[in-house]
Amino acid sequence: MPNANRGAVGFNSSEFEEKYERPSKTELKRQSDALQDLGTELVNAPRDRVKRMQMPDDVKDVILETQNIKDHEGRRRALQFVGKKMRSLDEEELAVIRRTIAGWTGASKADTAALHALERRRDKLLADDKALTTLLAEHAELDGQHLRTLIRNARKEQAENKPPKAYREIFQIIKQVEAKKHKAAADDEADDSESDDE
Repeated sequence: MPNANRGAVGFNSSEFEEKYERPSKTELKRQSDALQDLGTELVNAPRDRVKRMQMPDDVKDVILETQNIKDHEGRRRALQFVGKKMRSLDEEELAVIRRTIAGWTGASKADTAALHALERRRDKLLADDKALTTLLAEHAELDGQHLRTLIRNARKEQAENKPPKAYREIFQIIKQVEAKKHKAAADDEADDSESDDE
């Protein structure tokens, strides 16, 4: 009996046209790996940040316990368990975690930029005497004589390759000045918003 399909071109069958609604194995593996990486990132994050994060307590406890494990193999197994716990979270919980981590990154970039700005200001004080005059004009509360002594000592430390004691102290003074300036600006802003409310 001849085969009706033999030699037929463009074989059509509904079973081949069905589309799979579920993700492929590769996609599932990719999602699983992404959640594993997210869990590992939380384990490597500072403890206080993890404690403040919004997530189910059972997941948070597993992450905090894993942070204490020092043994390589034990930590590897614990990280796998963290990944399993991460896969138990729903999309909304995961979105909150991802937003929080993104916020950490932004905050740390801003902190780094602020520190670099302070370092540049310190270096300018050491390189240019006019920078000290400007700083003292902006902040009359500073002890000019003490700062001049520190700058002279910091220059000497650099010239003689000595430990940077004065260099660090100048940085701390500049940091305190900037902190006071930011606090004053924040207080002014708060006062302005209160007067607007009245």
